[in-house]
Order: sequence, then structure tokens, then C-alpha cells
Amino acid sequence: MAEHSILQDTTAAINAVRGGTFPRSCPGKPLPMGEIGGSFAVGILYGLDVARRSLARTAPDMEFCLAVAFTKEESFETASETLLPDRPVSPHPNLVTEAGLKALELQFQQAREAYDAASTIEDVNERRRQTANPLRDLRYLAARLRTAHLVPDPTSTDVVAFGSTVTFRRNDGRVQTYRIVGEDEADPKAGSISYVSPVARLLMGKAAGDAVEAGGQELEIIAIA
Repeated sequence: MAEHSILQDTTAAINAVRGGTFPRSCPGKPLPMGEIGGSFAVGILYGLDVARRSLARTAPDMEFCLAVAFTKEESFETASETLLPDRPVSPHPNLVTEAGLKALELQFQQAREAYDAASTIEDVNERRRQTANPLRDLRYLAARLRTAHLVPDPTSTDVVAFGSTVTFRRNDGRVQTYRIVGEDEADPKAGSISYVSPVARLLMGKAAGDAVEAGGQELEIIAIA
């Protein structure tokens, strides 16, 4: 669908706000159900904020249907609370482990359930406040699932690679162990770091016994699993 069609939908919505009504039909097609992450079909109603965000780009393979109801009692304050900025998306390749992919799918399902639950709130202003965060999460997670590239666990422990668990000793005597994973699943406190983190970049491709310098300290690799 070209920018022109999305602009028509958005203009109709703006006119509806001014007049206190909303269109009963829309020229586009409903967002199709699609398989995301290779595990389940999902469909997301993006609403007015999607149309606004879509003005700067074309979407030849997908047509959006703008179907957002407006009421006169909705305040500008409420609108500012519900049109949340998108979560930033990393420019790096979206590499994931099998566990990381499952975690994204679970988070998507949880966000969808939160959105569905909030959608039952009767007060329109409160409903839009409560659906804003889940809707933003759905946009982010749908994009991450769509671009996820599943990387099999490494078959060799000769060198550090994506998915490896590496143990190294710092020159102050501390010994640390981390698994190198995708950006969304990285949690240093739980023992995993992103493959684009400075330490991971230094370690990848190195073998046991090799040493690298990070932050003024020497890290000696003592084990790879």
C-alpha cells in the first residue's frame, strides 16, 4: 500500500477527531495473519499511530486498515500518553539462540494477552492508557521475531563463537563465565552477554589460552564450552 493510501486514512481520522465521529469503513484491508518466528500466527491492529509512523515509508506487501474510534471526551493529555515512541531497534543482525527465540515468542504472547486484557476496560481514556505499552511492545517484538536469525549451537569448542559459553580470568584474579547470545536475550547478571558487546567482540574467534585486553584489564580465556 502506498503512502498516499495511508495518508488518506490518516486524514479521515483527523477529520473524524475534529467532528467527533469516526469512519465506519476503511479503504484498506485488515492486517493479515502471518507466521512470525516460525511458530505461531499473529495479527496486530496497529491503529492510528501505525498510520502516522507509516507515512514516511511504503509497504507494497501489506495493506493497513485504519480503524480507530475517537471520542470528544478524549483529552490531548490522554493522546500524548497513548502515542508512545517506538522501542529502539538495533541496527545489528538479529542473531538469536533457540532459547532466545522461544523467549521472544513468550514475550510476544504475554504482550498480546496484556493488550487483550486492557482492551476490555470500559473507560475509553483509561483503556488507551493501559493498551499503549502492550501495543508498543507488540510492534517491537513482532519486528524482532520477523527479523530473527536462528543460529545453531556451535559444534566445536576450539574457538569462541556465537552461542559459546566462555570462562576467562581477569588480571585481578576474578574468574567469570558468560554465554554469548543475541541482544534481546543478553542478561549479564544471569550469565549471558550480547554478541555485539565489547567483551564478546574481543573474545569471539579466540581459543583457550588466548588473552585480550578490555577496559585496561587482561582477560585470559581458560575454558570454552
